[in-house]
Amino acid sequence: MVIPSRSGARERRDPLNVPYREDGYWITRDRRDDAAVERFEKAAMKRRQFIARTSAVVAATALSARRVPGANDRVNVALIGCGTRGRLLADLVKQTPGAAVTALCDVYDPQVPPAQQSASGGARAFKDFRQVLDQKDIDALLVATPDHWHGIIAVSACQAGKDAYVEKPLAHNVRESRAIVEAAKRSQRIVQHGTQHRAAPHYREVQEIVQGGQLGEVRYVRIWNFQNIHPNGIGREPDADPPAGLDWDLYLGPAPLVPFNRARFLGTYRWFWDYAGGWVTDFGTHRFDSFHQVMGVDAPKTVVATGGRFGLKDSGETPDLLQATYEYPGFIMSYEVCALNGHGAGGRTPGMAYYQMRGEFDRPHGEAFYGTSGTLISDRIGYEIYPEMEPPPRGAPREAAGARPIYRSERKLVKGRDTTDLLVRNFVECVRSRRAPMAAAGIGHRSTIVPLIGNIAYRTGRRLRWDAENEAFEGDEPEATALLGRQHRKPWTLA
Repeated sequence: MVIPSRSGARERRDPLNVPYREDGYWITRDRRDDAAVERFEKAAMKRRQFIARTSAVVAATALSARRVPGANDRVNVALIGCGTRGRLLADLVKQTPGAAVTALCDVYDPQVPPAQQSASGGARAFKDFRQVLDQKDIDALLVATPDHWHGIIAVSACQAGKDAYVEKPLAHNVRESRAIVEAAKRSQRIVQHGTQHRAAPHYREVQEIVQGGQLGEVRYVRIWNFQNIHPNGIGREPDADPPAGLDWDLYLGPAPLVPFNRARFLGTYRWFWDYAGGWVTDFGTHRFDSFHQVMGVDAPKTVVATGGRFGLKDSGETPDLLQATYEYPGFIMSYEVCALNGHGAGGRTPGMAYYQMRGEFDRPHGEAFYGTSGTLISDRIGYEIYPEMEPPPRGAPREAAGARPIYRSERKLVKGRDTTDLLVRNFVECVRSRRAPMAAAGIGHRSTIVPLIGNIAYRTGRRLRWDAENEAFEGDEPEATALLGRQHRKPWTLA
């Protein structure tokens, strides 16, 4: 049965008459009684199409252990992955009224003591996330692990009755990303995707400008991520014994078993296909999420990509140069990655120390929306508008022709800032209120798909047509289809 929603999105009713939205949002808890919730969750666990947890995890988690904090209760959060980003998230939770980081988990013991500084006093330490899921007083997880762990941990959290803030990208591959959406939907869990631009007021302004037609018709969008790490990149490290305090087997988890190599560990793991998708998924997911928000789109129709390892003398696998072209309904979007140069596009934001150190040709990361009346360049710390000029008479210099802006104002600059704190605060509020978060799993999933299929186009050398409704490639594309998922090393699996 399909019922209308206020937003116009379709809603379905499952056999237990509990409504949920197809886009990953759900009706808030006050619309349903507790008995219906319990019946729904027990039945959902039995469904064959439900994304199963690993056999090892199932025994450790039970929906009956779920704790729902009330309006005045403290939200207890566990950090999974105590690296630099995880510690930042923990610190932001600590600064959020009514929330505390009461548990820490990392496969590498030396990561935990620094995280204790960001956690609340007396935070318990664990090495295996399954032990965290056993803790009945934990309400939510911060998942700041390497990408290849996001799917299994987030799905397991949902099945254990715990909410999750999952760093970008939402998952290692399309099928695991979809699994998170389904798990959140069916268990009625809050899942926030860590794309903090969704919380940035200046990006909402950009959305209003573009969708309001102030730039005219926007038929071309350019997105880029530039950073110069030439020539050594992540370096070349020999295989070695794991350092003391590291459970290397657990770190690898569902990925293939390989000897320890420092290049595959900590921050440099993202340059290897087994664990991530390079800068395309690392930086690109942020950019594509903002682009989707601004343009009001969900999915491309086609993608083609070219690139390779052209300049870095290291052991990484993902490209140091890549250009991908996506066709959307009514416009084209191009995406560029360059690890060999740090200057991405024109425009800078005065007053920002980072940009003051550099030249005018200077946004290493950002988006440009090219309209018939003007161009808007944006990034996480602000945006600028460049008016399009009326063409001069044939043969006359533009200045001498008295050219004037088509756009109603002169060049405009608006400052913004990184808003991870706002997204974390929104997550905590939603854990308590049961309302849909700013960057819900469904939104994060669609933003994550774009870089994932861009990488697939690069790896296959094919121009691929994307069927967004079925989340599949059109036509006979066996190699590309295989890359939508992956084989998991036992016992880890998402059946």
